[in-house]
Amino acid sequence: MPTRRRALLILAALTGLALASIVLALCVGSIRVPLADVLATLAGDGSGIPGEVVRSLRLPRALAGFACGGLLALAGALLQVLLRNPLADPYVLGISGGAGVGALLAILLGLASTGINALAFLGALAAMLLVFGLAHGDGGWTQTRLLLTGVIVAAGCGATVALMLSIAPEHKLRGMLFWLMGDLSQGASPTLPLAMLAATLLVALPFARELNLLARGADTAQTLGVAVPRLRRGVYVVASLATAAAVTHAGSIGFIGLIVPHLVRLATGNDQRLLLPASALAGGALLVIADTLARTVLAPQQLPVGVLTALIGVPVFLFLLGRDGRGRNA
Repeated sequence: MPTRRRALLILAALTGLALASIVLALCVGSIRVPLADVLATLAGDGSGIPGEVVRSLRLPRALAGFACGGLLALAGALLQVLLRNPLADPYVLGISGGAGVGALLAILLGLASTGINALAFLGALAAMLLVFGLAHGDGGWTQTRLLLTGVIVAAGCGATVALMLSIAPEHKLRGMLFWLMGDLSQGASPTLPLAMLAATLLVALPFARELNLLARGADTAQTLGVAVPRLRRGVYVVASLATAAAVTHAGSIGFIGLIVPHLVRLATGNDQRLLLPASALAGGALLVIADTLARTVLAPQQLPVGVLTALIGVPVFLFLLGRDGRGRNA
């Protein structure tokens, strides 16, 4: 089968999975909405309680979940190329920790959701600049230096978050913990994360060839004409902003950026021209499915979606780790 045709089939299959996950999210919940009513609402003809539930509650949440999952998976794929480490994760560089500090500070100050989002995004940007500034020494920075700096900054943010939780009033603890565990129930507009997802893909895809060369090693890429320092800076900034946008909107949701690129790579190979859009589609579909489970398993009570992604991600990651170990020993 030609490579182009295979790539198109994979993208078509993942697009179908993403659409199916969104339709499932619109149908399932405390109030079950028949598929016919969902389609009528999407066509602009829905009315009554089912139409209002789909239009005002479930559709924005499903679209936000798809966008945030796509951003996290895309950031994970980019960081794994940048650090040449299959265990690289959007949260390993401290971006999530910085957003957590900002969001919890806003909750402690009693700010509304707009203030929480603003301070979370500022915290993520501050962590990004801090990591990049500290990792950039006299001789530039290497993958190891960036990774270690990110881990240290993440640890510092974690300690600050623990301090805030210990001094927070009891009536604010639940909201703070839900944010830390990932929560898509805020009802915010999905416009910003969707626009960020589209922008990230549009910026990253033109550099897919250079990313393929960078994945083989910095020396190889530089020999073949790639401006490695500039490409590394660009990848770091794009991946960090994508992570910041997702974490700001949905809270701290783990494992999407770690396992999705792994799973997609098994099916598509390591060609970034296919891996990046495929990761975005698969990550978005996975988070929508996890969020649907989070709000239906114990309905009407809702679980933090980050708990579901961890329950899904841990066994998948252990399976992939064991599979990689057996492959190396063979």
